[in-house]
Amino acid sequence: MTLERGRRFTLLLLLLGAGIALSPFGASARARPMGSHMRYLALGDSYTIGEAVPEASRWPRQLAAALRGKGIELEDPQIIARTGWTTDELDAAIGAAPPHGSYAFVTLLIGVNNQYRGRDRGEYRAQFRHLLGRAIHFAGAHAAHVLVVSIPDWGATAFAAGRDRDRIAREIDAFNAIAREETAQAGARFADITPVSRALGASPDALAADGLHPSALAYTAWLSVITPAATAILAQP
Repeated sequence: MTLERGRRFTLLLLLLGAGIALSPFGASARARPMGSHMRYLALGDSYTIGEAVPEASRWPRQLAAALRGKGIELEDPQIIARTGWTTDELDAAIGAAPPHGSYAFVTLLIGVNNQYRGRDRGEYRAQFRHLLGRAIHFAGAHAAHVLVVSIPDWGATAFAAGRDRDRIAREIDAFNAIAREETAQAGARFADITPVSRALGASPDALAADGLHPSALAYTAWLSVITPAATAILAQP
């Protein structure tokens, strides 16, 4: 088996292992059922806004559809995210147009641009802690209803060819360790999709046309980790 075929096989195993149906639009094309009432807020950067994939293929949209398929009445997410945002830029955007009301579920994925720009880890810790506090506030002060998603390893993508992939991986791990520690201390939940991003690597099936951002199928593979965590949060009475 060639390396390329091996990566394609890994992607297929991840999707099938998660019990996720393959479709051109990700996890599910099911329309939002009538009567959905639980609000979902997704905070992040390019990975949350789904750079270079259709809107329905963004992982928060796929996640909401997957949860509805499990009978969990979750609305499609309100997304506050933009490609290139660092922790302080996301915080500024929230401050400029804060979401109103409380949410049953909040996700937070932020930090890759802090790493890419060589920003200080101590700064990241302080700013991430503040953002996590805001996320908990939006979840009605229920920390257990906030899910932090780890930073994927962009060093495994085609975009990183010729760069020091080992250094990138070490730095991503360091930022993720901070996020995991802060998440545990706050009482929120953590979903580690970084191993999935590394397993998919630079497979064309796993990348958008830019060779950097995940494809719709890669986001579907992320759900093998995110969906069980979200289900544990929202399936509670």
